[in-house]
Amino acid sequence: MNPIFDFFLSPYYEREPYLIVLEAIAFVFGIASVVYAKRRDILVYPTGLVATVITVYIFLQDELLGDMMMNFYYSAMSIYGWWNWSRRKDDTLVVQVSRTNAREKWIGVGLCILTMGITYGVYTLSGTAIGTSNYIDIFTSGLFFTAMWYMATKKIENWTLWIIADVISVPLYAYRGWGMLALQYLIFTFLAIQGYNAWKKCLNKSTAN
Repeated sequence: MNPIFDFFLSPYYEREPYLIVLEAIAFVFGIASVVYAKRRDILVYPTGLVATVITVYIFLQDELLGDMMMNFYYSAMSIYGWWNWSRRKDDTLVVQVSRTNAREKWIGVGLCILTMGITYGVYTLSGTAIGTSNYIDIFTSGLFFTAMWYMATKKIENWTLWIIADVISVPLYAYRGWGMLALQYLIFTFLAIQGYNAWKKCLNKSTAN
């Protein structure tokens, strides 16, 4: 077999078929969610919810606690973001694309550090041996947590954090044998770059008016 195909498929040879199907569904809805986010379309949230709820279950089965916590948080934040993005006043959306101010940047730093601390604590309390990949997981959890909050409030900096965390996640999931997820995060990286450019154009246009 081709080494590339073998790399992506070999981890699934002994995997339960229903988990493979669930991962494939999460893959499709996850990609759709990022595409909608790039377009500033509120469908980012219902599609994202499908992906994150499924992923919570999958990660629970593999005891990837940091990843599981993040996707549980994504699910909760998707509900908040769905509500926040849909708010209108005089037929105009209340929340518009903007940049973070100094206060919001510090809140983001605090959320990132707090998330890393909580994730580390969950690993420790559960008795899970913490290896190098888990420390990377803890770090990306902080980035993803903050990125999701920034996205829910339509801050353009969410894309910067997504890009950094996605790039880190590609080799992380490949190392863990999650071929589809590694491919998904590679696609996420390119979509996040496009998303940043699209939101920046929108921001520049609104500033010019």
